Amino acid sequence: MTPPAVTETHTAVLWFVGDRVHKMKKPVDLGFCDFTTLEARRDACLREIALNRRLSPETYLGLETLLGPDGLACEYLVAMHRMPAERSLAALVRAGAPVEDDLRAVARRLAAFHSTAARGPAVDREGTVEAARSRWAGVLEGLRRHAGVLLPADLVEHVAAASGAFLDGRRALFDDRRAAGRVVDGHGDLLADDVFCLPDGPVLLDCLEFDDRLRYVDGLDDAAFLAMDLERLGGAEHAERFLAAYAEFAADPAPPALAHHFVAYRAAVRASVTCVRVEQGGRGGPLARDLLDLSARHLDAGRVRLVLVGGLPGTGKSTVAGGLADRLGATVLSSDRVRKEIAGLDPAASAGADYRAGLYAADHTAATYAELLRRAGALLARGESVVIDASWTAAVRRAAAAALAARSAVPLTSLHCEAPRSVADERIRRRRGSASDATPLVAAVMSADADPWPEATVVDTGGPVEASVEAALAAVRTHRPHATWTVVEV
Repeated sequence: MTPPAVTETHTAVLWFVGDRVHKMKKPVDLGFCDFTTLEARRDACLREIALNRRLSPETYLGLETLLGPDGLACEYLVAMHRMPAERSLAALVRAGAPVEDDLRAVARRLAAFHSTAARGPAVDREGTVEAARSRWAGVLEGLRRHAGVLLPADLVEHVAAASGAFLDGRRALFDDRRAAGRVVDGHGDLLADDVFCLPDGPVLLDCLEFDDRLRYVDGLDDAAFLAMDLERLGGAEHAERFLAAYAEFAADPAPPALAHHFVAYRAAVRASVTCVRVEQGGRGGPLARDLLDLSARHLDAGRVRLVLVGGLPGTGKSTVAGGLADRLGATVLSSDRVRKEIAGLDPAASAGADYRAGLYAADHTAATYAELLRRAGALLARGESVVIDASWTAAVRRAAAAALAARSAVPLTSLHCEAPRSVADERIRRRRGSASDATPLVAAVMSADADPWPEATVVDTGGPVEASVEAALAAVRTHRPHATWTVVEV
């Protein structure tokens, strides 16, 4: 027989006896929940039963009433079937057990739940960018109470700044998610300790019941809570595998930056909750710091960026742009392709002409750059980082790109590819099936006509491709924007 046990969370005490679990709410007021009255605890138990039966009806048995000496109710508890502790997802990950199939099964179960979960105006309101700011504000308030004591104050402020930087300019992304029905009445608190991998399929327990608005979330946000916990327990590989499976089963095309942002938010939530536990006399100071550091790492990884990769023909800028975009998970926009697309030509079709003639005349060049920036703006607003591959020899074009970065509230990094003239000319001569029509002569004239680009980081592309891409990547990751912008969305 399984021995009895007792465990405690920041809001409840659970007794494990035989094949049953008896869960009692603590009479606490933590700000985000108030269980200080018997009636409040009874209502919370009933809500917990009803909400969790959406996912695990066979597990939640009902309400139990404890009677006092006077025969009146003195406490209420949630009665549940007891799960085998060794089959919790957390236990399996800690033991190093293979969990690939289990992660896919959990992702499928969660995606199926989200597909039929309640939606509507009240739910949709919690999917706005304003609602996201409000949730972050509440979490940051809790984190700041512990800054300088349990948490490094500079790390708290970094998380505050980076979370706000993502939300600035991303209204279109959140609006698109709402319009696509991605905001649902979800689980809200999905942790690996509450997921059990059984022969008949996964069981997901203990959804958030004390505040509906915190349970009205983007489905990816719901999944990100478990991804965060998996990363904390077993590393990024488990988290990435789970999120990839969820995206597959939910048919969710979300940009990587949004997944990073949601994981960061969930790590910050858990850091704040852990600090509350420490305040109550528990342990977890190092865990809270680790969680906050995890949040910061994902916010940095999910930063939406605009990168200009420029240079003369033959300097390898297109190769660098493509390699850099692959490493950043960004979208590449190419001036050579866009120039021909807006002219109605196949990008591989030849359109050679003298410098500033034909498709390379001033008006067509202006239209090409305008279209590049228009497409980039739409992508940035939806959380996609963008690398624009073009010559960028004109300062006026670069100023327009800087203005776009300001409007989109993203950092701008400028990279200037350079190679010896002999190397660049030989590359031009060897081109086959390229969208570029440049010749060595055109490159020479462009060089004499180019405006200075002092703010760009020079990338030497005369050597191996991988070295050039690594140099570009290092420049993007270490570069600080040369301007600071304040964006107010209306």
